[in-house]
Amino acid sequence: MVAGSAIWVGVFLSGFVLHEPAPYELYMAGLIGAWALTGLLTIPRSVIFPLTLLLVFNIGGVIAVTQLAEWGDAPLYMASSLFLALSAVFFASVIAADSRRLSLVFNAWTIAALLTGGAAIIGYFDLVPGTQQFTLYGRAKGLFEDPNVFAPYLLMPTLFAIHGVLTRPARQMIPSAAIAVVLSIALFLSFSRAGWGLLAMGSMLLVVALFLNSSSSRFRLRILILSIFAIAGIVAALIVVLQIDAVRALFLERAQLLQDYDAGHMGRFERHLMGYMQATETPLGIGPGQFARIYGEDPHNIWLKSLFAYSWLGFAAYVTLVIVTLAGGFRILFRDRPWQPYLLCAYIAFFGHVAIGNVIDTDHWRHFYLLLGIVWGCIALEAKHMRAVEPTARPLAQLV
Repeated sequence: MVAGSAIWVGVFLSGFVLHEPAPYELYMAGLIGAWALTGLLTIPRSVIFPLTLLLVFNIGGVIAVTQLAEWGDAPLYMASSLFLALSAVFFASVIAADSRRLSLVFNAWTIAALLTGGAAIIGYFDLVPGTQQFTLYGRAKGLFEDPNVFAPYLLMPTLFAIHGVLTRPARQMIPSAAIAVVLSIALFLSFSRAGWGLLAMGSMLLVVALFLNSSSSRFRLRILILSIFAIAGIVAALIVVLQIDAVRALFLERAQLLQDYDAGHMGRFERHLMGYMQATETPLGIGPGQFARIYGEDPHNIWLKSLFAYSWLGFAAYVTLVIVTLAGGFRILFRDRPWQPYLLCAYIAFFGHVAIGNVIDTDHWRHFYLLLGIVWGCIALEAKHMRAVEPTARPLAQLV
Protein backbone atom coordinates (compact mmCIF):
# COMPACT_ATOMS: atom_id res chain seq x y z
CA MET A 1 0.00 0.00 0.00
CA VAL A 2 2.78 2.44 0.95
CA ALA A 3 4.85 1.45 -2.08
CA GLY A 4 1.91 1.95 -4.42
CA SER A 5 1.13 5.35 -2.93
CA ALA A 6 4.77 6.41 -3.33
CA ILE A 7 4.71 5.46 -7.01
CA TRP A 8 1.39 7.25 -7.51
CA VAL A 9 2.79 10.50 -6.09
CA GLY A 10 5.86 10.30 -8.33
CA VAL A 11 3.79 9.93 -11.49
CA PHE A 12 1.38 12.63 -10.33
CA LEU A 13 4.22 15.13 -9.89
CA SER A 14 5.25 14.65 -13.53
CA GLY A 15 2.40 16.99 -14.52
CA PHE A 16 3.82 20.06 -12.79
CA VAL A 17 6.98 21.49 -14.32
CA LEU A 18 6.81 25.28 -14.03
CA HIS A 19 10.43 25.52 -12.90
CA GLU A 20 13.50 23.31 -12.94
CA PRO A 21 14.44 21.36 -11.02
CA ALA A 22 10.78 20.44 -10.67
CA PRO A 23 9.29 18.66 -7.62
CA TYR A 24 9.28 15.52 -9.79
CA GLU A 25 13.09 15.36 -9.93
CA LEU A 26 13.54 15.93 -6.22
CA TYR A 27 10.89 13.41 -5.23
CA MET A 28 11.85 10.70 -7.73
CA ALA A 29 15.56 10.96 -6.92
CA GLY A 30 14.72 10.30 -3.29
CA LEU A 31 12.25 7.55 -4.14
CA ILE A 32 14.62 5.68 -6.45
CA GLY A 33 17.40 5.97 -3.88
CA ALA A 34 15.21 4.77 -1.03
CA TRP A 35 13.85 1.92 -3.13
CA ALA A 36 17.36 0.78 -4.02
CA LEU A 37 18.78 1.10 -0.49
CA THR A 38 15.91 -0.87 1.08
CA GLY A 39 16.24 -3.68 -1.44
CA LEU A 40 12.79 -3.11 -2.93
CA LEU A 41 14.18 -2.40 -6.40
CA THR A 42 14.89 -5.55 -8.38
CA ILE A 43 15.73 -5.06 -12.03
CA PRO A 44 14.33 -7.99 -14.05
CA ARG A 45 16.44 -9.64 -16.71
CA SER A 46 14.28 -8.25 -19.50
CA VAL A 47 15.02 -4.68 -18.35
CA ILE A 48 18.81 -5.17 -18.27
CA PHE A 49 18.92 -4.62 -22.03
CA PRO A 50 17.34 -1.12 -22.04
CA LEU A 51 19.34 -0.26 -18.91
CA THR A 52 22.55 -1.11 -20.76
CA LEU A 53 21.57 0.96 -23.79
CA LEU A 54 20.57 3.93 -21.62
CA LEU A 55 23.92 3.77 -19.81
CA VAL A 56 25.78 3.63 -23.12
CA PHE A 57 23.69 6.59 -24.31
CA ASN A 58 24.82 8.59 -21.29
CA ILE A 59 28.42 7.45 -21.64
CA GLY A 60 28.25 8.88 -25.13
CA GLY A 61 27.06 12.12 -23.56
CA VAL A 62 30.04 12.18 -21.21
CA ILE A 63 32.34 11.70 -24.21
CA ALA A 64 30.68 14.68 -25.92
CA VAL A 65 31.12 16.80 -22.78
CA THR A 66 34.89 16.18 -22.86
CA GLN A 67 35.00 18.05 -26.17
CA LEU A 68 34.00 21.29 -24.46
CA ALA A 69 36.65 23.86 -23.60
CA GLU A 70 34.49 24.97 -20.68
CA TRP A 71 31.98 22.57 -19.20
CA GLY A 72 29.59 25.16 -17.79
CA ASP A 73 26.19 23.55 -17.17
CA ALA A 74 27.07 20.42 -19.16
CA PRO A 75 27.65 18.19 -16.08
CA LEU A 76 24.22 19.17 -14.73
CA TYR A 77 22.69 18.43 -18.12
CA MET A 78 24.22 14.97 -18.15
CA ALA A 79 23.17 14.35 -14.56
CA SER A 80 19.57 15.08 -15.63
CA SER A 81 19.94 12.69 -18.57
CA LEU A 82 21.20 9.93 -16.30
CA PHE A 83 18.43 10.54 -13.77
CA LEU A 84 15.75 10.28 -16.44
CA ALA A 85 17.32 7.08 -17.76
CA LEU A 86 17.21 5.59 -14.26
CA SER A 87 13.60 6.72 -13.86
CA ALA A 88 12.62 4.68 -16.93
CA VAL A 89 14.38 1.61 -15.48
CA PHE A 90 12.69 2.24 -12.12
CA PHE A 91 9.19 2.36 -13.57
CA ALA A 92 9.84 -0.69 -15.75
CA SER A 93 11.09 -2.63 -12.72
CA VAL A 94 8.24 -1.74 -10.34
CA ILE A 95 5.66 -2.51 -13.02
CA ALA A 96 7.33 -5.84 -13.77
CA ALA A 97 7.17 -6.68 -10.07
CA ASP A 98 3.41 -6.09 -9.87
CA SER A 99 1.19 -5.51 -12.89
CA ARG A 100 -1.44 -3.84 -10.68
CA ARG A 101 0.85 -0.83 -10.47
CA LEU A 102 -0.05 0.00 -14.05
CA SER A 103 -3.48 1.14 -12.89
CA LEU A 104 -1.80 3.37 -10.29
CA VAL A 105 0.47 4.90 -12.92
CA PHE A 106 -2.38 5.60 -15.34
CA ASN A 107 -4.64 6.93 -12.59
CA ALA A 108 -1.99 9.34 -11.33
CA TRP A 109 -1.11 10.49 -14.85
CA THR A 110 -4.77 11.08 -15.69
CA ILE A 111 -5.46 13.12 -12.55
CA ALA A 112 -2.29 15.19 -13.08
CA ALA A 113 -3.30 15.76 -16.72
CA LEU A 114 -6.78 16.88 -15.67
CA LEU A 115 -5.36 19.36 -13.15
CA THR A 116 -2.76 20.86 -15.48
CA GLY A 117 -5.21 20.72 -18.41
CA GLY A 118 -7.93 22.36 -16.35
CA ALA A 119 -5.49 25.11 -15.30
CA ALA A 120 -4.65 25.63 -18.98
CA ILE A 121 -8.29 26.05 -19.97
CA ILE A 122 -9.01 28.42 -17.07
CA GLY A 123 -5.91 30.44 -17.84
CA TYR A 124 -6.55 30.61 -21.57
CA PHE A 125 -10.04 32.04 -21.14
CA ASP A 126 -8.95 34.08 -18.09
CA LEU A 127 -11.80 32.62 -16.05
CA VAL A 128 -10.01 33.31 -12.78
CA PRO A 129 -7.85 36.42 -12.18
CA GLY A 130 -4.14 35.67 -12.10
CA THR A 131 -4.34 32.43 -14.07
CA GLN A 132 -2.83 33.86 -17.25
CA GLN A 133 0.46 32.43 -16.01
CA PHE A 134 -0.87 29.13 -17.37
CA THR A 135 -0.52 30.48 -20.91
CA LEU A 136 2.44 31.57 -22.99
CA TYR A 137 2.25 33.79 -26.09
CA GLY A 138 -1.50 33.23 -26.24
CA ARG A 139 -1.15 29.44 -26.02
CA ALA A 140 -2.26 27.22 -23.15
CA LYS A 141 0.59 25.55 -21.29
CA GLY A 142 -0.96 24.57 -17.98
CA LEU A 143 1.55 23.89 -15.24
CA PHE A 144 4.39 23.41 -17.73
CA GLU A 145 7.06 25.77 -18.99
CA ASP A 146 6.32 25.14 -22.67
CA PRO A 147 3.08 24.44 -24.60
CA ASN A 148 5.02 22.06 -26.85
CA VAL A 149 5.76 19.79 -23.88
CA PHE A 150 2.40 20.31 -22.19
CA ALA A 151 0.43 19.06 -25.22
CA PRO A 152 2.31 15.75 -25.70
CA TYR A 153 2.04 15.11 -21.95
CA LEU A 154 -1.74 14.99 -22.31
CA LEU A 155 -1.66 12.40 -25.09
CA MET A 156 -1.38 9.17 -23.11
CA PRO A 157 -4.21 9.86 -20.61
CA THR A 158 -6.36 11.13 -23.49
CA LEU A 159 -5.80 7.89 -25.41
CA PHE A 160 -6.58 5.86 -22.29
CA ALA A 161 -9.82 7.80 -21.84
CA ILE A 162 -10.73 7.20 -25.49
CA HIS A 163 -9.96 3.51 -24.96
CA GLY A 164 -12.43 3.52 -22.08
CA VAL A 165 -15.11 5.13 -24.23
CA LEU A 166 -14.64 2.52 -26.95
CA THR A 167 -14.45 -0.56 -24.73
CA ARG A 168 -16.42 0.01 -21.53
CA PRO A 169 -20.16 -0.55 -20.97
CA ALA A 170 -22.40 2.42 -21.67
CA ARG A 171 -22.80 3.40 -18.01
CA GLN A 172 -19.04 3.41 -17.41
CA MET A 173 -18.06 5.28 -20.55
CA ILE A 174 -19.42 8.68 -19.43
CA PRO A 175 -16.51 9.51 -17.06
CA SER A 176 -14.02 8.45 -19.73
CA ALA A 177 -15.79 10.60 -22.31
CA ALA A 178 -15.71 13.61 -19.98
CA ILE A 179 -11.96 13.14 -19.37
CA ALA A 180 -11.30 12.81 -23.10
CA VAL A 181 -13.22 16.01 -23.84
CA VAL A 182 -11.44 18.09 -21.18
CA LEU A 183 -7.98 16.89 -22.16
CA SER A 184 -8.69 17.31 -25.88
CA ILE A 185 -9.81 20.91 -25.34
CA ALA A 186 -6.69 21.67 -23.30
CA LEU A 187 -4.50 20.06 -25.94
CA PHE A 188 -6.18 22.03 -28.72
CA LEU A 189 -5.69 25.32 -26.86
CA SER A 190 -1.95 24.63 -26.63
CA PHE A 191 -1.85 25.32 -30.39
CA SER A 192 0.98 22.81 -30.63
CA ARG A 193 1.15 21.32 -34.11
CA ALA A 194 3.02 18.33 -32.70
CA GLY A 195 0.32 17.90 -30.05
CA TRP A 196 -2.47 18.09 -32.62
CA GLY A 197 -0.69 15.58 -34.83
CA LEU A 198 -0.08 13.25 -31.91
CA LEU A 199 -3.73 13.25 -30.89
CA ALA A 200 -4.99 12.72 -34.45
CA MET A 201 -2.51 9.95 -35.21
CA GLY A 202 -2.81 8.33 -31.79
CA SER A 203 -6.60 8.25 -31.85
CA MET A 204 -6.62 6.77 -35.35
CA LEU A 205 -4.07 4.09 -34.45
CA LEU A 206 -6.01 3.20 -31.29
CA VAL A 207 -9.26 2.80 -33.21
CA VAL A 208 -7.58 0.70 -35.91
CA ALA A 209 -5.82 -1.48 -33.32
CA LEU A 210 -9.03 -2.17 -31.40
CA PHE A 211 -10.93 -2.83 -34.61
CA LEU A 212 -8.36 -5.30 -35.94
CA ASN A 213 -7.84 -7.02 -32.59
CA SER A 214 -11.51 -7.88 -32.19
CA SER A 215 -13.34 -10.68 -33.95
CA SER A 216 -16.74 -9.44 -32.74
CA SER A 217 -18.81 -7.82 -35.47
CA ARG A 218 -20.92 -6.10 -32.80
CA PHE A 219 -17.83 -4.55 -31.16
CA ARG A 220 -16.45 -3.43 -34.51
CA LEU A 221 -19.77 -1.79 -35.37
CA ARG A 222 -19.73 -0.01 -32.01
CA ILE A 223 -16.24 1.35 -32.72
CA LEU A 224 -17.31 2.62 -36.14
CA ILE A 225 -20.44 4.32 -34.79
CA LEU A 226 -18.62 5.94 -31.86
CA SER A 227 -15.82 7.08 -34.17
CA ILE A 228 -18.32 8.75 -36.51
CA PHE A 229 -20.00 10.51 -33.57
CA ALA A 230 -16.60 11.58 -32.23
CA ILE A 231 -15.54 13.07 -35.56
CA ALA A 232 -18.86 14.88 -35.85
CA GLY A 233 -18.47 16.21 -32.32
CA ILE A 234 -14.94 17.43 -33.01
CA VAL A 235 -16.05 19.24 -36.15
CA ALA A 236 -18.96 20.85 -34.30
CA ALA A 237 -16.71 21.91 -31.41
CA LEU A 238 -14.19 23.41 -33.83
CA ILE A 239 -16.92 25.39 -35.58
CA VAL A 240 -18.06 26.79 -32.24
CA VAL A 241 -14.63 27.61 -30.82
CA LEU A 242 -13.41 29.18 -34.07
CA GLN A 243 -16.10 31.82 -33.70
CA ILE A 244 -13.78 33.40 -31.11
CA ASP A 245 -11.58 35.84 -33.04
CA ALA A 246 -8.41 35.25 -31.02
CA VAL A 247 -8.76 31.47 -31.29
CA ARG A 248 -9.48 31.61 -35.02
CA ALA A 249 -6.49 33.85 -35.77
CA LEU A 250 -4.01 31.71 -33.84
CA PHE A 251 -5.52 28.50 -35.21
CA LEU A 252 -5.14 29.65 -38.82
CA GLU A 253 -1.56 30.67 -38.11
CA ARG A 254 -0.59 27.43 -36.32
CA ALA A 255 -2.54 25.16 -38.68
CA GLN A 256 -0.09 25.82 -41.50
CA LEU A 257 2.05 22.73 -42.02
CA LEU A 258 5.20 24.77 -42.55
CA GLN A 259 6.03 28.00 -40.77
CA ASP A 260 8.69 30.49 -41.85
CA TYR A 261 11.00 29.20 -39.14
CA ASP A 262 10.65 25.69 -40.60
CA ALA A 263 11.35 26.07 -44.30
CA GLY A 264 12.83 29.58 -44.54
CA HIS A 265 16.50 30.47 -44.88
CA MET A 266 18.35 29.01 -41.89
CA GLY A 267 15.04 27.54 -40.80
CA ARG A 268 14.61 24.33 -38.87
CA PHE A 269 15.05 21.98 -41.84
CA GLU A 270 18.02 23.82 -43.29
CA ARG A 271 19.67 23.66 -39.87
CA HIS A 272 18.95 19.95 -39.78
CA LEU A 273 20.70 19.39 -43.11
CA MET A 274 23.70 21.48 -42.11
CA GLY A 275 23.83 19.75 -38.77
CA TYR A 276 23.84 16.25 -40.26
CA MET A 277 26.66 17.27 -42.59
CA GLN A 278 28.70 18.58 -39.66
CA ALA A 279 27.91 15.50 -37.57
CA THR A 280 29.81 13.33 -40.06
CA GLU A 281 32.94 15.19 -38.97
CA THR A 282 32.36 15.05 -35.20
CA PRO A 283 32.18 11.39 -34.06
CA LEU A 284 32.81 12.44 -30.45
CA GLY A 285 30.03 15.03 -30.53
CA ILE A 286 30.38 18.66 -29.46
CA GLY A 287 28.54 18.69 -26.13
CA PRO A 288 25.05 19.73 -24.98
CA GLY A 289 23.90 23.21 -25.94
CA GLN A 290 26.61 23.75 -28.53
CA PHE A 291 24.35 23.29 -31.56
CA ALA A 292 22.40 26.39 -30.54
CA ARG A 293 25.59 28.40 -30.24
CA ILE A 294 26.59 27.48 -33.78
CA TYR A 295 23.23 27.68 -35.55
CA GLY A 296 21.28 30.05 -33.33
CA GLU A 297 18.71 27.55 -32.03
CA ASP A 298 18.51 24.05 -30.60
CA PRO A 299 18.36 21.26 -33.21
CA HIS A 300 14.67 20.42 -32.59
CA ASN A 301 15.47 16.92 -33.78
CA ILE A 302 16.26 14.14 -31.32
CA TRP A 303 18.46 12.22 -33.77
CA LEU A 304 20.58 15.28 -34.48
CA LYS A 305 20.59 16.11 -30.78
CA SER A 306 21.92 12.63 -30.03
CA LEU A 307 24.74 12.99 -32.56
CA PHE A 308 25.92 16.32 -31.15
CA ALA A 309 25.17 16.02 -27.43
CA TYR A 310 25.78 12.28 -27.00
CA SER A 311 28.35 11.46 -29.74
CA TRP A 312 28.08 8.72 -32.34
CA LEU A 313 28.15 6.15 -29.54
CA GLY A 314 25.15 7.69 -27.80
CA PHE A 315 23.33 8.08 -31.11
CA ALA A 316 23.81 4.38 -31.91
CA ALA A 317 22.58 3.40 -28.45
CA TYR A 318 19.52 5.63 -28.71
CA VAL A 319 18.54 4.40 -32.17
CA THR A 320 18.96 0.80 -31.04
CA LEU A 321 16.86 1.44 -27.93
CA VAL A 322 14.02 2.97 -29.95
CA ILE A 323 14.02 0.20 -32.56
CA VAL A 324 14.11 -2.62 -30.01
CA THR A 325 11.45 -0.96 -27.84
CA LEU A 326 9.10 -0.59 -30.80
CA ALA A 327 9.81 -4.12 -32.03
CA GLY A 328 9.54 -5.72 -28.59
CA GLY A 329 6.38 -3.84 -27.70
CA PHE A 330 4.71 -4.59 -31.02
CA ARG A 331 5.49 -8.30 -30.67
CA ILE A 332 3.29 -8.56 -27.57
CA LEU A 333 0.88 -5.74 -28.36
CA PHE A 334 -2.17 -7.84 -29.21
CA ARG A 335 -1.75 -10.66 -26.72
CA ASP A 336 -4.72 -11.14 -24.40
CA ARG A 337 -3.24 -10.07 -21.08
CA PRO A 338 -4.57 -8.01 -18.13
CA TRP A 339 -2.04 -5.30 -18.96
CA GLN A 340 -2.82 -5.18 -22.70
CA PRO A 341 -4.98 -1.98 -22.57
CA TYR A 342 -2.21 -0.12 -20.73
CA LEU A 343 0.45 -1.37 -23.12
CA LEU A 344 -1.61 -0.46 -26.18
CA CYS A 345 -2.11 3.17 -25.10
CA ALA A 346 1.47 3.61 -23.88
CA TYR A 347 2.90 1.99 -27.01
CA ILE A 348 0.92 4.25 -29.36
CA ALA A 349 1.94 7.29 -27.31
CA PHE A 350 5.59 6.19 -27.36
CA PHE A 351 5.45 5.63 -31.11
CA GLY A 352 4.01 9.11 -31.55
CA HIS A 353 6.77 10.64 -29.45
CA VAL A 354 9.39 8.87 -31.54
CA ALA A 355 7.75 10.36 -34.64
CA ILE A 356 7.69 13.93 -33.34
CA GLY A 357 11.32 13.52 -32.32
CA ASN A 358 12.05 14.52 -35.91
CA VAL A 359 10.94 18.08 -35.15
CA ILE A 360 11.56 18.48 -31.42
CA ASP A 361 14.07 17.46 -28.74
CA THR A 362 12.65 14.84 -26.36
CA ASP A 363 15.77 13.68 -24.52
CA HIS A 364 14.79 15.52 -21.32
CA TRP A 365 11.03 14.95 -21.39
CA ARG A 366 10.05 13.24 -18.12
CA HIS A 367 6.96 11.59 -19.51
CA PHE A 368 8.89 10.17 -22.49
CA TYR A 369 10.95 8.11 -20.07
CA LEU A 370 7.81 7.17 -18.18
CA LEU A 371 6.33 5.83 -21.42
CA LEU A 372 9.57 3.96 -22.07
CA GLY A 373 9.36 2.44 -18.60
CA ILE A 374 5.73 1.37 -19.09
CA VAL A 375 6.47 -0.40 -22.38
CA TRP A 376 9.49 -2.23 -20.94
CA GLY A 377 7.58 -3.03 -17.78
CA CYS A 378 4.96 -4.77 -19.92
CA ILE A 379 7.68 -6.56 -21.91
CA ALA A 380 9.07 -7.83 -18.59
CA LEU A 381 5.58 -8.87 -17.45
CA GLU A 382 5.17 -10.85 -20.65
CA ALA A 383 8.55 -12.51 -20.16
CA LYS A 384 7.58 -13.47 -16.61
CA HIS A 385 4.25 -14.79 -17.85
CA MET A 386 5.95 -16.89 -20.53
CA ARG A 387 8.41 -18.32 -17.99
CA ALA A 388 5.45 -19.43 -15.90
CA VAL A 389 3.80 -21.05 -18.91
CA GLU A 390 6.99 -22.33 -20.52
CA PRO A 391 9.74 -22.71 -17.89
CA THR A 392 12.40 -23.00 -20.57
CA ALA A 393 11.44 -19.74 -22.32
CA ARG A 394 14.15 -17.10 -22.34
CA PRO A 395 13.08 -13.42 -21.93
CA LEU A 396 15.26 -12.05 -24.71
CA ALA A 397 14.13 -14.80 -27.03
CA GLN A 398 10.59 -13.56 -26.49
CA LEU A 399 11.72 -10.04 -27.34
CA VAL A 400 13.83 -10.56 -30.46
